[in-house]
Amino acid sequence: MTGALDRIRVLDLSRVLAGPVCTQILGDLGADIVKIEKPGAGDDTRAWGPPFLKDAQGNDTAESAYYLSANRNKRSAAIDLAAPEGRDLIHRLLAQSDVLIENFKTGGLKKYGLDFDEVHKRHPQIVYCSITGFGQNGPLSSEPGYDFVAQAMGGLMASTGEPGGEPMKAGVALSDVMTGLYAAIGILAALHHRRETGKGQHVDLALLDVTLTGMTNLAQYYLTSGVSAQRYGNTHSAIVPYQAFATSDGHVVIAVGNDTQFRRLCALLKTNWADDSRFAVNAARVKHRAALIPELSRLIAARTTGEWVDLFRAADIPAGPVNTMDQVFATEQVREREMQIALPHPLSPAPIHLVGSPLKMSETPVSYRAAPPIAGQHTAEILKELLGLDTSAINALKASGAIA
Repeated sequence: MTGALDRIRVLDLSRVLAGPVCTQILGDLGADIVKIEKPGAGDDTRAWGPPFLKDAQGNDTAESAYYLSANRNKRSAAIDLAAPEGRDLIHRLLAQSDVLIENFKTGGLKKYGLDFDEVHKRHPQIVYCSITGFGQNGPLSSEPGYDFVAQAMGGLMASTGEPGGEPMKAGVALSDVMTGLYAAIGILAALHHRRETGKGQHVDLALLDVTLTGMTNLAQYYLTSGVSAQRYGNTHSAIVPYQAFATSDGHVVIAVGNDTQFRRLCALLKTNWADDSRFAVNAARVKHRAALIPELSRLIAARTTGEWVDLFRAADIPAGPVNTMDQVFATEQVREREMQIALPHPLSPAPIHLVGSPLKMSETPVSYRAAPPIAGQHTAEILKELLGLDTSAINALKASGAIA
């Protein structure tokens, strides 16, 4: 079988998370991802540790877990954009590519002659994807983009956290991750358009835009009512009971989405709540949650998480344990879905473990071809294969500092 994106080549000038998330997705789908890194340290996230990958002697390498999370199925070429010879190499590689993705500040590549206008003029076939904090236009377009800032400005933090508590960011860089997903969608759509027209285009992604889009019903709550949603912690503003409860040994989430499921819950717990006008329908439960939740919490605290999960699943009540990461990877469902994979890495004595792709495709399955590369690992290989440079030409570029 072949990958869905075989014969698509992506020149990846992005670093940190949003861009690399996007290109890892495309790489899993079969695209050839050529990751362009600054000679020396390379992608900033290589140093974002601990933890770091260990070598055969048990010492830290230069490969952080953060970097490893988003860079498999890529080849790394260390090319200096500030060097004229380096910029020439990029343009020569673009002639052999389908996509360029970058996350420099708006206008940051213009001084290198690698902005969209210049690239589109010289390589009209290129799908050019830019990821920034605020997009290519607007009063904040020149500001740098950070996930934390996007979560704050896009409404995510204001709606996350305990009622009356401080606003809270998500535990992962969710704005970055969502932007990577949208970037992949935009690139695939632009490639489809190019197949029909032969023309590339500019795909403009902003962390703030994506964060706002990710607010979905809470953003629409405001647009419909004129009222900003409150913070509800692990509860739900419009559904009850739909939250985490403490058990005798941990926590369990109960997600009762309709009145039929609530009646099943009442039957399991042997209560008469389903016949109580305060609780019989969801709208009433939302209004009287202060009366219902303490009683439900008292009952849930009497058993273990595992006992409750078994009982709820047997009664067809949506529920699940609140897992730590060790529990996540020990879950049979996660193992069955092959969400933990292993790949050989040149710096590790044993294959390294990575999170697998959630994409399960019957005709063009994802493939895991290579672990995240060392900075500049494939520079010579790429220049020989794609540009036909011989060893002497490559050595001359090394001597000039244009590549490493």
